Amino acid sequence: MIDLYENGVYLVEGKPVKTAVAGVTPDEGRENTIAYRILRAHDVSEDRKKMKIRFDCLMSHDITYVGIIQTARASGLKEFPIPYAMTNCHNSLCAVGGTINEDDHVFGLSAAKKYGGIYVPVNQSVIHSYAREAMANCGNMILGSDSHTRYGALGTMGVGEGGPELVKQLLKNTWDINAPEVVLVYVTGKPKKGVGPHDVALALVKATFANGFVKNKVMEFVGPGIESLPYDFRNGIDVMTTETTCLSSIWATDAEIEKYYKIHGRPEGYRKLEPNGVAYYDSMIELDLSKIECMIALPFHPSNAYTIHEFLENPVEILKSVEAEAEKKFGAKVHLKLTDKVHDGKVWADQGVIAGCSGGTFDNCVAAAEIMDGHDVGDGYFGFSVYPTSVPTSLELTRIGMTEKLLESGTIIKQSFCGPCFGAGDVPANNGLSLRHTTRNFPNREGSKPGEGQISTVALMDSRSIAATARNHGAITAASDVDWDDVHYEYHFDKSVYDRRVYNGFGKADPSVELKLGPNITDWPAMYELTDNVLLELDAVIRDPVTTTDELIPSGETSSYRSNPIRLAEFALSRRVPEYVGRSKQVMQMDFERRDGGKPERIMKALEKVGDADELIKTTGFGSCVFANKPGDGSAREQAASCQRVLGGFANICYEYATKRYRSNCINWGILPFTLPEGAEFPFECGDFVFVPGVREAVKNGVETIPAKVITADGVKDITLNIKGLTKDEKEILLEGNLMNYYKANMNK
Repeated sequence: MIDLYENGVYLVEGKPVKTAVAGVTPDEGRENTIAYRILRAHDVSEDRKKMKIRFDCLMSHDITYVGIIQTARASGLKEFPIPYAMTNCHNSLCAVGGTINEDDHVFGLSAAKKYGGIYVPVNQSVIHSYAREAMANCGNMILGSDSHTRYGALGTMGVGEGGPELVKQLLKNTWDINAPEVVLVYVTGKPKKGVGPHDVALALVKATFANGFVKNKVMEFVGPGIESLPYDFRNGIDVMTTETTCLSSIWATDAEIEKYYKIHGRPEGYRKLEPNGVAYYDSMIELDLSKIECMIALPFHPSNAYTIHEFLENPVEILKSVEAEAEKKFGAKVHLKLTDKVHDGKVWADQGVIAGCSGGTFDNCVAAAEIMDGHDVGDGYFGFSVYPTSVPTSLELTRIGMTEKLLESGTIIKQSFCGPCFGAGDVPANNGLSLRHTTRNFPNREGSKPGEGQISTVALMDSRSIAATARNHGAITAASDVDWDDVHYEYHFDKSVYDRRVYNGFGKADPSVELKLGPNITDWPAMYELTDNVLLELDAVIRDPVTTTDELIPSGETSSYRSNPIRLAEFALSRRVPEYVGRSKQVMQMDFERRDGGKPERIMKALEKVGDADELIKTTGFGSCVFANKPGDGSAREQAASCQRVLGGFANICYEYATKRYRSNCINWGILPFTLPEGAEFPFECGDFVFVPGVREAVKNGVETIPAKVITADGVKDITLNIKGLTKDEKEILLEGNLMNYYKANMNK
């Protein structure tokens, strides 16, 4: 099905060669990959190993664009220098939190008019659908403030990062990365009937996530199997490459992609992309589409995947493992009982949802309609909802009769919305099991509140198998096990929908426009430069193998407060370490007292154990710290870091960061990204202190190994902290205290 080859390979005349090729070094061959030809076209660095990338356009949605624009405005923004599209597909439920969601939308339109942006109104399109339809071009690069910014199947390298990286682009600066490795995904075969893009994607994630096979690398899809895949199928696989933790993705393009651009009225956007000459790849994934089966990814990660047949052969034992994982994560707060879903010789789900950038595409909705044609959802507990990705998609489904087939079966058709992906829509009942063709199934993505005794869970499946399950009234069923007409309909894109409704103001900035600021839209609180030394209190110690951004700052109901940094910070780690906010606030208050010349007793007692407290307190900042083994998997949301900073967070300590984007978010918000040496133990607990002397000088001079001391009730212990690979700009950002301070300092020079 999927084979991983760890060593370098060459691609010669379209076929992988696992031995050296005379006359071509790896460095030379890597330049012949599609990925490097695109990266080099956007790289303004003089150092071939350190890339500085300028993107062609930017994408944000209504959870992120307010904070980005507010940060850029505080840093001197006058006009958007490149096309910047702002979609309104996350905070679309405007009844949540009073007027605040719609206040954000009004702000977004006023910002588009003032700075020259593109504004896509509520429910017109989900962010990545609009990017595909209107922004992608072969050979281009798009930066988005959403982790699933992936348009590689359309010949566009997409990168998802935290908001501060978009701020840098708005201020004409660069995205700085080490020249990445490239992984060849060599595609052969043809999918079986019933197997959809999510099945392929989940199999890929299962094969590559836990072992970090493609972490921070570019996945390049090449091979004869690609030609068998319609463009929607390719897009559906590509968007899920985010879950492998790769840096970006790119595909060879062909007549199918040329057709896509013609259908969408942009034939000039197409360019044939393929590796040049002899191309070198640092490793290879061999993907045989003909061997992929219908898949299910059980809670609490897309990599927790099984074939549906494998799952149905042994459901009780597998579901017991999920229950055990829930108990480990949530303790006695909740009692998940998924084994109750097994009865009458079947496994029963409570809900099916097809939505968002991965699920609601035209072909996926058509397949669901054909499977449901002449059948029904039933009158039991199971419910089925479908969210087409955009109004043009929904319009075409209606025109060809697919919407009618779905509605006749008892399926509910809803507006374009990303909510079911992150827990702001279609929340099932307590202890419910929801099947979703969306991108993630992390804890709480379905709306749970474990602290209040509420929990439900999400399993990921392809739209085809979800429809097959709906047809059987909730009995989990592989689409390969039902009879249906797998008809491929030609799609007709009606651009007039966007022409009438989308505000396209790029190049038409009007400085006279006043930003419309609702009462929930607030500025960032003051944050201070890095002190000579730091005293860190461990206010959250998480020993899970991986900690997601959803655990650092929950999705769902918190989304409405992302324009209000102080209020949003109240949710930090609330579903994982509920005591964190209170602890951090106490630490922050003591640091305020220290800045005013006070000598808080807790600080003084800790400093007395490492030196002259009266002298040290003059040069030692006091902040909170989070320890986790591997933090930051998942969303690109900067708030996973910024909320810690708002609460006085100074540092993270870990063994490694799950993604580059989370580490970047930490740096951009002035959080020291410490790591521990390989094999080092960290037996310390909440309430212990970490004293890092000379940290400012170490950051300034690029010292990567810093001796520190841990202060516990049992005494003082030596520890080594690493802070590796900081760029010149990253050093200055940390020294100034965050990205905004960095820009302000440079403006005043």
